[in-house]
Amino acid sequence: MNIVRHVLLDRTGTYPKSVTNPHLVRMLGKGLALIDGEEWKRHHRVIHPAFNIDKLKMMTTAMSDCAGLMVSEWESELVGGGAKGGGAVEIELSRRFEELTADVISHTAFGSSYVEGKQVFLDQRELQFLALSTSFTVQFPGFTYLPTKKNMKIWSLDKKVRGMLLDIITSRLANKDAAGYGNDLLGLMLEAWAASEDGASPALSMDEIINECKTFFFVGQDTSSHHLTWTMFLLSTHPEWQEKLREEVAAECGDQVPTNDMLTKLRLVNMFLLETLRLYSPGALIQRRAGSDLELGSGGIRVPEGTILTIPIATIHRDKDVWGDDADEFRPERFENGVSRAANHPNALLSFSSGPRTCIGQNFAMIEAKVIIAMILQRFSFTLSPNYVHAPTELITLRPKYGLPVILKSLKV
Repeated sequence: MNIVRHVLLDRTGTYPKSVTNPHLVRMLGKGLALIDGEEWKRHHRVIHPAFNIDKLKMMTTAMSDCAGLMVSEWESELVGGGAKGGGAVEIELSRRFEELTADVISHTAFGSSYVEGKQVFLDQRELQFLALSTSFTVQFPGFTYLPTKKNMKIWSLDKKVRGMLLDIITSRLANKDAAGYGNDLLGLMLEAWAASEDGASPALSMDEIINECKTFFFVGQDTSSHHLTWTMFLLSTHPEWQEKLREEVAAECGDQVPTNDMLTKLRLVNMFLLETLRLYSPGALIQRRAGSDLELGSGGIRVPEGTILTIPIATIHRDKDVWGDDADEFRPERFENGVSRAANHPNALLSFSSGPRTCIGQNFAMIEAKVIIAMILQRFSFTLSPNYVHAPTELITLRPKYGLPVILKSLKV
């Protein structure tokens, strides 16, 4: 853990990011998640205000609106032809959460342009599958630049995604009002871009804005959907905790749509979400590259320039030296005194990374998860379907290979 801490807390640029597959760069966008140095600092200064507490409070409403539509659809399915005897219905949740988190990203990143943003997501997801498929094949030098059928499809989709994003941006620029370009993420980036036109800084170029939109789509949507999926899996397999969380939500929220103030009081829900991240972190590893010849740790491990350093999140999150003898057990109460006191090292939970490169959307992701889980607990009870097959699979992010089917029941009499 000391070496991990040394690498992640470094502020000198000694350990830059490492992504070697150009198709993955196309998918993620060369935004905050992939850039380094002064370029990263410039992007961070522009985007960070989008995630301050006031902006997050505004985004909470968009999150609850999207979640409300989803739970209403579930209620319709329960009273419709799909319900089994006893007023229950089987629902596959992983795909539902993919759609939900795409809606949330579309609303919070693109605001009034969310319909077009949703179409970007659909094409971005296809690009994601194609890019992922190249990760499991031998990559010869220059192969990604050859006009193969798969490469041409990737190029075409990337061009289409960039074109749609540019159309959204162009429309937003043309419809600027007295309040500016909007209070969403895109609006803030356009404000910075417009400032550069007057000679001010910091600023993002149009191409950089497009890349940040792509990054926010993948990082914000994909990881959030899988966090929700694994949370529902653990709630389904631990009915005593499902009831504890439901009682807390009832006490703090009643049957109202959760507000930001209510969410801050959901201590058990927060502990449960953190334990889910520990056991089933959407991101299974962090990679850095040695920017020069250097020594790691007090043991004097020599590492040549260009060496890829892999931090195995999943392994560290179940390490008994870090988390104690119960590291393999599901125990949300380990987080009752906060993240820094949950393990033998204060930076042991690495789902959002650590140090200066901690995920900028960490608070966004946790608020989104609390809103959605609270609204589900207000309306439904659920158990794991007998059709579920436990097969966690890592495809950049950790997901259930065969989805998450659950048996859903309404709490309404």
